[in-house]
Amino acid sequence: MNESANSKLGIRLSDRQRLNWLRLIRSDNIGPSTFRDLILHCGSAGNAIDMLPELSRRGGGRKPVRIASIEAAERELEHINRLGAQLIGMGEPEYPPYLKKCSAPPPLVTIKGDTAVFAKPPVAIVGARNASVIGVRFTQSIVAELGDAGFAIVSGLARGIDAAAHRQSLGTGTIAVLAGGLDKPYPPENLPLYREIPERGGVLISEMPMGWVPRAQDFPRRNRIIAGISLGLLVVEAAERSGSLISARLAGEMGRLVFAVPGSPLDPRASGTNALLKQGAIMVTHAGDVIESLAPLTRQTGTFDLLPEQPLLPIFEEEQDLALIALASDNDRDQVVDALGPVPVDMDMIIRHTGLNASELHLILLELDLAGRLIRYPGGKIALYPESV
Repeated sequence: MNESANSKLGIRLSDRQRLNWLRLIRSDNIGPSTFRDLILHCGSAGNAIDMLPELSRRGGGRKPVRIASIEAAERELEHINRLGAQLIGMGEPEYPPYLKKCSAPPPLVTIKGDTAVFAKPPVAIVGARNASVIGVRFTQSIVAELGDAGFAIVSGLARGIDAAAHRQSLGTGTIAVLAGGLDKPYPPENLPLYREIPERGGVLISEMPMGWVPRAQDFPRRNRIIAGISLGLLVVEAAERSGSLISARLAGEMGRLVFAVPGSPLDPRASGTNALLKQGAIMVTHAGDVIESLAPLTRQTGTFDLLPEQPLLPIFEEEQDLALIALASDNDRDQVVDALGPVPVDMDMIIRHTGLNASELHLILLELDLAGRLIRYPGGKIALYPESV
């Protein structure tokens, strides 16, 4: 049974599965891609947890892999419940439908608020933290029109354009993506907005653990979620080097539409948006530009089919005898390690070079990933950390 069927039937993770999924994703060297590969290879999160030490050792791990304890996972679940939030697994009905269409979506997200907002076609609006008065007013105007047209607004709860977009869409549907844990909103001055969003029918969402204070490197991860949740992303104001441009790049890589508002060449806050327009972003001077461009994606039939489907992550897990789970041979692993280096390469090149099939290669990459030796790049490219070459 696939994920869309799971969602339509309202199938959910069992309490045991949710606990094991949480333990697995909170363990060392486990990201969304590794999580998915482990579930598919081992049959269940419980099996994967049991196999982690052996797989890491075989991949050349130099120290025992840290596995999140049952007690730590239970504490996080209790914290989520106290906050009035819920932990949602990919494939469950409340999981954001467009997010699961992006490459390597987070297997678990923490959500607070009314998940019915995900049924509306979502548009991300991002921009400068030091937004101009004109930029804020334009944001408010376009958000009001998009809300009236039935769109939900997605942004990152930052100062400036993000905050203006959320405030204007409180009555029509807003989705705030946090860089830290759901209980660690940032910046502090947006705390009243953070509290109001779930009270007004909107949603707060994060893939990070409860209690996690956001660091600089966490904001690009948040930007990836913003882009993944949305059908299209609009940049209102952005300097040449800004997080908003990262969001736009990520949205383009995911196949989302990228929009930009033109600005004066004398305003540094317009340099990034003007550059996006030169690179092919859709020019926006009023809400109709966004609505017209997204119209083919917001029709009732085929809405989600227009985005590529990702490999399935089964809700129905199958416990197996650990002794029967396949392991890579030392010779095959040596071939892959010798073929890899610090320069990113396509997996197809490794397959052609080594003669291994895809499943054999994926297993070896899984071992290297768990050992902390593998670097994954956009587009499926891979490399070894220089110290492990």
